[in-house]
Formats: sequence, C-alpha cells, structure tokens
Amino acid sequence: MMLLAVSACSGRREEASSHAPLPPPAEPSRIGIMTGSAAQGGEDYRAAVTIARRYPRRVMHITFPDNFPRESVTVVAQLSGLAGEPKLKSIVVGQAIPGSVVAARAVRAVRSDMRIGFVTPRDDPDSVAAVCDLAIGPDEITRGRTIVEAAHDMGARALVHYSFPRHLAEPLLSQQRDLMRSECARRGMRFTAVMTPDPAGAPGTSAAHAFLSGDVPRELERWGPATAFYTTSDALQEPLVRAIVAARRGYLVEQALPGPAVGYPAAFDLPEGSSQEPDSLHAALRQHVAALGMSGHFGTWTASVEGVAMCAMGSLMLDALDHKADPHDSATVRRYLEAETRTPVRMRRSRPGVDQWLILFDHVTY
Repeated sequence: MMLLAVSACSGRREEASSHAPLPPPAEPSRIGIMTGSAAQGGEDYRAAVTIARRYPRRVMHITFPDNFPRESVTVVAQLSGLAGEPKLKSIVVGQAIPGSVVAARAVRAVRSDMRIGFVTPRDDPDSVAAVCDLAIGPDEITRGRTIVEAAHDMGARALVHYSFPRHLAEPLLSQQRDLMRSECARRGMRFTAVMTPDPAGAPGTSAAHAFLSGDVPRELERWGPATAFYTTSDALQEPLVRAIVAARRGYLVEQALPGPAVGYPAAFDLPEGSSQEPDSLHAALRQHVAALGMSGHFGTWTASVEGVAMCAMGSLMLDALDHKADPHDSATVRRYLEAETRTPVRMRRSRPGVDQWLILFDHVTY
C-alpha cells in the first residue's frame, strides 16, 4: 500500500509537471526609426512603414516635426525617448536632418550600447562619422558633375539651381552647387542660382510652391526653352514638375533624392498606389510624358535612393541584432542595398576608414 501511495504521488507530480506553463519566449530586440512625415517628401516615411511590415512587432516608428528647423529641442527629446526603451537596441534616422548628430550624442550618453544608423545625413560628414555605426546617402559631390552631364545629354544649355540658406549651410550641398557651376562653365552652359522660400521655414510649404510656380516661367523666358531645373528640396519636386509641364518647355534632370515615386506620380495625377513597383512606375511615367509630347525632358534614378537606403539600413540593423549580418562589412552593405534595388549600386566611402557610404544608381530618362 505504501508503494502504491508513493507511485500515485509520483504520477500526480509527473502529471502536474507536464501541465506546468512554459516560460514565455524571449522577446526579440527592436529598432527605432525616426523619419519625416508623409508631408515632407514621404519616401523615408513609406520605407519605415515597409520595414515595420517586414518585421512585425520589432519596429518603433516616430516622426520629427514638419517645422524641424525650429524644433531642434523636440528632435533631440524624441530620439532620446527612443533610447529609453530597454528592448530597443538600434536607432535609424532618415533623413538625418541637421541636429541628428547632437541627438545621437545625447543617446550615446545614456546608451553606449546603442547601434545608430543615419540615412542621408545632413550634418558635417566628420561629425556624422564620429557618432554613427553606419551612414548611407547619395553621393552629392559626384552628382555635382553627373547632374550637369545628364542635363547636357538631354539637350539643356542652361541650368537653374533652386535652394535656400538652410540647405546651402550643409557642406555637401554647397559643394555640390559650386561643382555644378564649374561643370556648366566647362560645358559652355549657363548657370544661375535662385533662392526659394524654405518649405520647412516660417512661410511654409505653400509659399515655396507658389514662388516656384511663378519663377519657372520667368527663368524659361530669360534663358530659353533648353533650360534644366534642379532643386535641393524634395518638398519642391511636385510643383517643379507641374510648372515645367504647364510651360511645355524645360527639363527636370532628377530630383534631390532621386526615385520614380518622388514628385512625379502626384504631379502627373497618377492613380493612387501606382508608385509601388519601380519597373511598372517607370513604364507609366514614360507613357505619360510621351502623351504630353515631352519625351526626353524628365529624369530620375532606377529606384528611390531614400527608400532603398532606408529599407537596406533597417533590414541590416535588425539582422545585425540577430547576429546574422555585420554592418561594418562593405560587401554586406552592398548586398543589402542591391537586394532592394535589384540592380548594381555604385558606392564609395566618404573618407577612408569610416562606415559612411555614398551611393549612386543609374540614371533614367522619360
């Protein structure tokens, strides 16, 4: 009887043990992403949404204010707030607006273990390299030559450069403008720089749009129909395209952050959702431009440089947290970029020894 009792107790213990609740699985590490809002161009915002869909429950996405030049304290506070999340091990900022370096330093002060990535950094390159584990952006210096070259090949004999003081305070953009002026002189093209209202400044986006809509016809009258236009602001791409179409003259070589979905679908009133696949969007834009009788007057890159860089950076940082990838390996960075473009990517370091990559895609003309 005693043996039976012991056996019965043992059976009850085993039964109880087999029904004991299992410990919850370890929650995976997460990344935080800060972007502009959909109103400020939208490619970085849409890329963050894409990353969040790819990696459910592993992405925390916040946006910085549309008037960020006057809200630098808020930007720093928002990024520092992400660092306060214990499960959050990496932060991606794109576009990395001026002040992102200061915010990254504040994050490092409380979370030395945090991995930080910048997409299209707008601060001084040396400062960016000092606070980032990885930075990716368009090669603005090389573009100072290639934009003029493409404009010349499209048939332009003059180039109008639109910008504003905030952008020209950025070293890469001011150097780009100076190189464009020199390249125009070398090719016998006229160059003029025009200051526009800042879309993120006090007058607001509507004032910048109104200025551009009125100035494009003036510049065409002044320099002639073979005039190309370029603006450093993504927020001004749509009104620039509309103004050129309305005039039925002039060229838009490529956008500040090139890609088929930047400015064109909205300016051409393409159906909602037509910007999802680059190949089909290229075909739709080429057909639309031809119907306007303006073939050869518009251009961009094979894919969105901002969207590609954001998606590649987000995926790479998450895989790095899972020990599946090394963000400091150049071949790995290239592999993640080309997985998004599905075409070759030209890339170079901003200077030897730093993980700040400047990239170029092939040019496309409609």
